[in-house]
Amino acid sequence: MASSEPDDKAVESENTENLTVDATGNGKCLMDHLEISVTEAEKRANSALNLRDYYTVYLIETKKLNDDWHLPIRPLGLLWRRYTEFEQLRAYLEVTFLWAVVPPLPEKRPLYTWHNTPTDTFDPDFVDRRRASLENFLHRIAAHPILSKDPIFLGFLQQEDGWKETVKQTGYLQKAETKLRALSIGVRLKCTDSRFEDIKTYASGLHVNLHHLLRARAKLAARLYSVNKLHQGYGRVFSEWSVAERDMGDGLQRAGHFFDSIAAGIGAALEDEELVADQLKEYLFFSGALQALCRRQELLQYELEQAQENVRMKNQDKIRVQQGRSGLMSRLFGSVEPEEVRDMKVAQLETRIQAGEQVVQDSKVALSDFSNKAVHEFEEFQIKKSTDLKETLATYMSLQMNMAKKGLQTWTHIRECIESIP
Repeated sequence: MASSEPDDKAVESENTENLTVDATGNGKCLMDHLEISVTEAEKRANSALNLRDYYTVYLIETKKLNDDWHLPIRPLGLLWRRYTEFEQLRAYLEVTFLWAVVPPLPEKRPLYTWHNTPTDTFDPDFVDRRRASLENFLHRIAAHPILSKDPIFLGFLQQEDGWKETVKQTGYLQKAETKLRALSIGVRLKCTDSRFEDIKTYASGLHVNLHHLLRARAKLAARLYSVNKLHQGYGRVFSEWSVAERDMGDGLQRAGHFFDSIAAGIGAALEDEELVADQLKEYLFFSGALQALCRRQELLQYELEQAQENVRMKNQDKIRVQQGRSGLMSRLFGSVEPEEVRDMKVAQLETRIQAGEQVVQDSKVALSDFSNKAVHEFEEFQIKKSTDLKETLATYMSLQMNMAKKGLQTWTHIRECIESIP
């Protein structure tokens, strides 16, 4: 019975062809032809047998923009997906396109929280921010010249029934298990690629820097919130004071209202900051995707070294057989095997050596192909990252400037209120 799983070499060949087309400028990504939106999130109840009472689903809407896309897509699509299905999609892409820097998913649970941010995964604000991040995740895949053409991704966007069964039939789960072997391979490698060592070092530094940045931002947000909320005390005192002061009452009361506005406005300002923090978190998670890319390179390097070691051992066995000292008795007592036996064993070993050398050659080609594509992916990632982080940090600075300007304006009004007192 023929296997239902796609042939790895055929898939790799198709991916290589697609990459060549895109490199010439003739290929296009799905983003140019399909509008993708994650418009709603909905809380639903689980079955009685499930440990979790509820789960969240997200509504994916798609709209065909033109007829230039070479793969079949529906004019309109409307379906619900769970977060776990997004996880399935990403795991499939990661094991199918080993060389790709697959975009990360948003946080499953709130990270870098402070006392005024929700920790409940069903909190409406958190769910809505995750909805926006999941939409961004789909946009990044749809903008990729290769990933966006994958039929499983297209099915995720528009296949209403049976998508989970379809993706399981690809055998991605079995392939994903082999990734676990890469976790501790680095210490056993005889030869490392300096390019991927640099990527690994860079990814570690990116993670550390963004981690510290997000922690500092969370602490600062907590302090800003506390300080601004303390102005409610000013507002209450000035309002009460205005009752006792006939001549100063009007100015004190208006000043009290402005103090209250300082306390009331900080929540909305920090909510806007959370959106910026989510963008920083995406690149924090991207550092993990880069580390995973390096581990996959290490796995291929390890497989090559194992294949080379296997050929080396077989050659040593061949030399011993040719010397007539391959058997246990000949090694113990120095006896020599008959020539016919030696010839038969040498022939068998030569066949195995040839097969092993072919495995070595195939492993070299696979490693070289992976490395070239992965390095190209990293270079593209660096370009996009610089643009994105520049915009994100500029947005954060603009938010701080607007907050400072609004504070200055409010304090100016408070001063005018005090100066208006006769």
